[in-house]
Amino acid sequence: MEIPLYFRCPISMEVMKNPVTISTGLSYERKNIENWFYIYKKKTCPATMQILQNFDVTPNHTLQRLILVWKERESKAIVNHPSSSISMKHDELVSLLTTIESTPFKVSSLKKLRSCIELGFEVRLDFVHLGGIEVLSRIITQVLIDRSDFITFRACEEALGVLYQLPISDDASMALLSKPECMRAMAIMLQHGSAEARYRTVTIFRNMSKVEYNWNLVVQDQGMDLFKSLLELVSDEIYTKASSCALDVLIDILSSSKQTRLKAIEAGAICVLIELLPDSNKSICERMLLIIKLLCECAEGRLAFVDHKLGIAALSKKLLRVSICATKLGVKILWLLSSFHPKEKVIEDMLMFGSVKKILGLLHIEGQSSTKDNAVKIIKMHGNSWKKYPCFPSELKDYLRLAQDSN
Repeated sequence: MEIPLYFRCPISMEVMKNPVTISTGLSYERKNIENWFYIYKKKTCPATMQILQNFDVTPNHTLQRLILVWKERESKAIVNHPSSSISMKHDELVSLLTTIESTPFKVSSLKKLRSCIELGFEVRLDFVHLGGIEVLSRIITQVLIDRSDFITFRACEEALGVLYQLPISDDASMALLSKPECMRAMAIMLQHGSAEARYRTVTIFRNMSKVEYNWNLVVQDQGMDLFKSLLELVSDEIYTKASSCALDVLIDILSSSKQTRLKAIEAGAICVLIELLPDSNKSICERMLLIIKLLCECAEGRLAFVDHKLGIAALSKKLLRVSICATKLGVKILWLLSSFHPKEKVIEDMLMFGSVKKILGLLHIEGQSSTKDNAVKIIKMHGNSWKKYPCFPSELKDYLRLAQDSN
């Protein structure tokens, strides 16, 4: 079988079992290079004959993994197996992964990797099977060591550019990305990266949320900074793709526990969403209302909503005008507010901004539904209070009279 040249030790020309890298960036079999230095007393690089000042050796785990994968493929001869199919860019991927961690020119190597990955799904699967995600995660976490170093920061951004295109649904990939140091590094990029890097990071987060990632540890570690970064992306009117991804991530995080919702409320989520809601399109509106509903299930969220002067007005504008889903969520929010925070201002705003009239319209829907049930509950709770206002709808008077007659 043909052995790739970079799998051979330059000294013995045999396939390496325990590859290590020396200061010149070249890799050798550990036993061979140690004999070269300490038995033969050589002070040069065997391949380049460059004089060395540093004789330290570093294990090259990436190269070792690539050699093991190659051996497995050759011995089992399962080229047609989907999980181990060799892509047209296989040799180039192996070459790049072999040298990328030792080269000082990581950004250019990562750009080449991204060009390869963009060629198709088969290349991406090959890259993942070769241990590419492990290499990327190590490059990303370097930003924790020195985030002020421009080259390290750029390498992290380029690594994210490769990672966000990859399938990460398998357990091994999730285990690598879920490590606290990797999540911490990506959270930093979400806060301080370029617009493109932030989009790539939030896309990775959304992909992770699809496989039921537990966000509690990340929220505990990052606190309000994580939510502020996500809310900034939600507010981005230019990068709408990033805004959409951020909403999906927020929904997944807030669905996990009450503690995450309290952090989001403290970060100002209610205020941001209320101000964005009036001009939102159907898809964005539905997701924003779902987030507001989740937050209003907490007393702190309801209080933040009623304290915002435009809250009821923004919500009323969307009732019966966007979709059945949006109306259902809107009525649910109104029911939460009017049940647990029935302040006079809330009740008055519901009447003045048209919520009451739209809720009455829902009573004419045939059959039973949770939306109609919530509308009935709201009318029964506050109908008599609205009667004292001169502008209350005539339909409300008729409904209350019928309700009293039926009792």
